[in-house]
Amino acid sequence: MKFIIVGYGRVGARTARILSEEGHDVVILDNDQKRLERADGEGFDGVQGDGADEDALLEAGIETADAIGAMTPDLNVNFAACMVGKHYGCRTVLRIDEDYREDIYEKYAADVDEIIYPERLGAAGAKTALLGGDFNVVADLAQNLQLTVLEVGEGSPAVGKRLSELELPEGSRIYAHGRKTESLTIPLPGTALAAGDEVAVITETDAVEQVRATLLTEV
Repeated sequence: MKFIIVGYGRVGARTARILSEEGHDVVILDNDQKRLERADGEGFDGVQGDGADEDALLEAGIETADAIGAMTPDLNVNFAACMVGKHYGCRTVLRIDEDYREDIYEKYAADVDEIIYPERLGAAGAKTALLGGDFNVVADLAQNLQLTVLEVGEGSPAVGKRLSELELPEGSRIYAHGRKTESLTIPLPGTALAAGDEVAVITETDAVEQVRATLLTEV
């Protein structure tokens, strides 16, 4: 498959490497020459230009790409890149910073295929979003990381807390969340947890028990 990654920052670069390691073709679009030089040094084809510029995206090969991941810190650039990608029939993955309000999320969610929070999702999850896979495809994260799905218990200290308020071990991230009768989806930081909710957490293996203590019933 062919992918265009807009923005060769930390998450964009890591996502590109994962896709490349799996045999996919990746083209980088970035307006920073130094980042493009770094991408070139890692074996990627690069195009210098603005992600919101259709001509730059055409030069990067948007007409034949399977998906575009817009991963710059600029939401407007990311959205514009996704809209160009949508016009050319690409799967669209939009980066959004996790401090945006829920109404901002909802404003953009209907127009793209997937919205990611890099601070929570990570590069492997961004790759999964680009491929259109489900959230459990995390085997390539790292040997010392584990995905665990837990149900918030009655009496849990997490009940009533927003996801952004949870005191998880350092390096642990909420990967997905779902109400009792719903499937797991990308979580919003302002979502308040209720008993019966399920949360998927990526954490270091030796911190799993601490995560369980945060989310399960307090004793």
